[in-house]
Amino acid sequence: MLRKKEVLVFVMKYKSSTISSKWIKTSWLLKQPHLRKHIPRTMLFNKKNLISMLTAYSTIYFKPTDGTGGANIIRINKEKAGYQTQYNTAKSSFPTIDSLYNKLTRFSNKRSFLLQEGIHLARTNGNPFDIRVMIQKSNQGTWVCTAIFTKIGKPGKVATNYHQGGKLGYFHQTMTGAGYNDPLIKRMEVKLKQLGVSVGNNFDHNRKGFRELGLDVALDPKGKPWILEVNTRPQFYPLKNMKDKRLYQRIVYYARQYGRTK
Repeated sequence: MLRKKEVLVFVMKYKSSTISSKWIKTSWLLKQPHLRKHIPRTMLFNKKNLISMLTAYSTIYFKPTDGTGGANIIRINKEKAGYQTQYNTAKSSFPTIDSLYNKLTRFSNKRSFLLQEGIHLARTNGNPFDIRVMIQKSNQGTWVCTAIFTKIGKPGKVATNYHQGGKLGYFHQTMTGAGYNDPLIKRMEVKLKQLGVSVGNNFDHNRKGFRELGLDVALDPKGKPWILEVNTRPQFYPLKNMKDKRLYQRIVYYARQYGRTK
């Protein structure tokens, strides 16, 4: 039989605000100049915006406004003879922007999608990666960066996500594989922590109740961080499978304070 205290812990609600719309979250970040410079150009999907984005960039991403886990993302590359799309590992070619637009419209099936500037990801030991910056609220109400780890993409895949065949990596080890030395890695870690806390404060300004956020951050080959997405219900259970459990344990320690146990 559970004791009274244990029952109270068991039924405690998971208290952290969520918002699914990538477009709304991006619009919040764009309001502040110090964050705006870290946001790839992003527009809602329509024909006019598709033409504008492909005029400006050689690679863009087509992603659902409310998608999760890296699902239903299409990469679009501009080529001499038209356009090439890649969905998972499947590639298709389109001779005109009209044919491409018609394909994307059918794929969206009336669901809202975004167009995002493609960032050429830095690579570690030849594989593309991005970075998850996890921030959580302390009981004192301040944002704390509780973990930084990497998502290393599976060769040939569009997204680096764990659910798309990617694997998790340790930040220092991944950055070493990308050619960074120890002083540069430490400076980047500080920069990412500061960026995470700034995003947390930005979200608080727009809506109350957030206790956890997970930033997906890309590094371009020059080392500039780009915020690809901010997750308001970030998954961290795959960290349990890593040899070093300290990242997972630290996140869970903070998460239990607002009713989350996994």
